[in-house]
Amino acid sequence: MHYKSLRFILFYRLIMAEQEKQTLSKKERLNSLILVEKLFSGGSKSLPAFPLRIVYMPVDNEELPDVSILISVPKKRFKHAVDRNRVKRQIREAYRKNKSLLVEPLKASGKKAVIAFIWLDNELRPSAEVEEKVKKLLQLTAERMQ
Repeated sequence: MHYKSLRFILFYRLIMAEQEKQTLSKKERLNSLILVEKLFSGGSKSLPAFPLRIVYMPVDNEELPDVSILISVPKKRFKHAVDRNRVKRQIREAYRKNKSLLVEPLKASGKKAVIAFIWLDNELRPSAEVEEKVKKLLQLTAERMQ
């Protein structure tokens, strides 16, 4: 291996070690039918920030991560799966980048939550706008859960 490339690798690892990892693992995805039913049947709260709505509920399950998420883009809004998948990808990316806005306050207070993002609009939006709305919703949710 070339000396310069080895130096670059070491420098990159040092930089990455200082930054928090912005990941979204499978464990963080909500796939429990029981929790999904509880989330939408009652006992949950919601906040709108058009074109999104967040539905959240505190949970006391030791096995769950600090925050589990579900993303819903109704077929009624977008008939083509390509469009639904694009919106889901935008929301996932925005959440992945900004999840610390919600996760850190919850860790500090020792709470866990289950949240769902629901798309409300009939049109596609730019990724920057989606990210802005996700940030806003995560901040509001963190404030309300404390």
